[in-house]
Amino acid sequence: MKYNQLGKTGVLVSELCLGTMTFGGKGFWVPIGEVPQNEATQIVKLSVDAGINFIDTANVYSEGLSEIILGKAIKDLGLSRQQLVIATKVRGRVGPHANQVGLSRLHIIDSVNDSLERLGLSHIDLLYIHGVDPITPVEETMRGLEEVVRSGKVRYIGVSNHPAWMMMKANSYADKMGYEKFVATQNYYSIAGRDLEREITPMAISEGISIMPWSPLAGGFLSGKYTRTNEVAGESRRDSFDFPPVNKDKAYDIIDILISIGEKHKITAAQVALAWVLKQPGITSVIIGAKNQKQLNENIHSTNLLLSNEELLQLNQISELPSEYPAWMLQRQIQGRFPE
Repeated sequence: MKYNQLGKTGVLVSELCLGTMTFGGKGFWVPIGEVPQNEATQIVKLSVDAGINFIDTANVYSEGLSEIILGKAIKDLGLSRQQLVIATKVRGRVGPHANQVGLSRLHIIDSVNDSLERLGLSHIDLLYIHGVDPITPVEETMRGLEEVVRSGKVRYIGVSNHPAWMMMKANSYADKMGYEKFVATQNYYSIAGRDLEREITPMAISEGISIMPWSPLAGGFLSGKYTRTNEVAGESRRDSFDFPPVNKDKAYDIIDILISIGEKHKITAAQVALAWVLKQPGITSVIIGAKNQKQLNENIHSTNLLLSNEELLQLNQISELPSEYPAWMLQRQIQGRFPE
């Protein structure tokens, strides 16, 4: 397991991050996973034994049950708090009342206190804002995040599912005020969904912000179970929860190459897809989830795959993004600007 720097901090996180969205299974989250406490505890143990020190959850996963299960697993396994980097999130609705949602200073502080109680921890290492709140000014959100950092309840902050310009606006305001800035961004990114590369990846690399891809297998669509002749995999969350959106015609072409390379290396298409994401510019830690230990083991072993230049070229070409403005104009204008 390799360890990479978290943004511009001195903190090191494993190249794979254990995602816990499958823990619990309650309400909206049932199709994603219903991993019970005993199995979740073993998944955490297997991850830590493999060198993973980074674990991701959210206050909305299974209506808070994911945080409870993760906290109990850490306690039952007797894991040292200092060996783990724990991330959770704030933004989503966590109750029926008017202010139990969003990125107001009030909701941020309440959510952090509630998450710490569910997790049974004294602090959160990385707190992400989980999405855009269109009615709360960015100044209030950054003030709220600064307060939970200064209180000692949160160590670092991150952002998720935001466009690049919003991240830059928030960090610029934080810089002006002397507040904590975002050190990480968590976004959907897979070989079948490379939109991140248009604006967010260049911005993050330029600013020294870590990229943490979620759903690197496109919600299981890149597992190898789905092909043009097998559009329903059975026992896959994609069968009942078709998310994130995928251009399936293009994805089937990608899957053909993933399977071909996987057969050559005697591994699964999913492992090839994960290995590709791990090799992309700006990636710090790839979030992997699992419904069982076998699935987790396969995902962990993707770190051992060394793709050849020819294989990377194959994968890059079959999944390449179509050029959009202003990208095609930039490519045209930079010709001749580099010294020979």
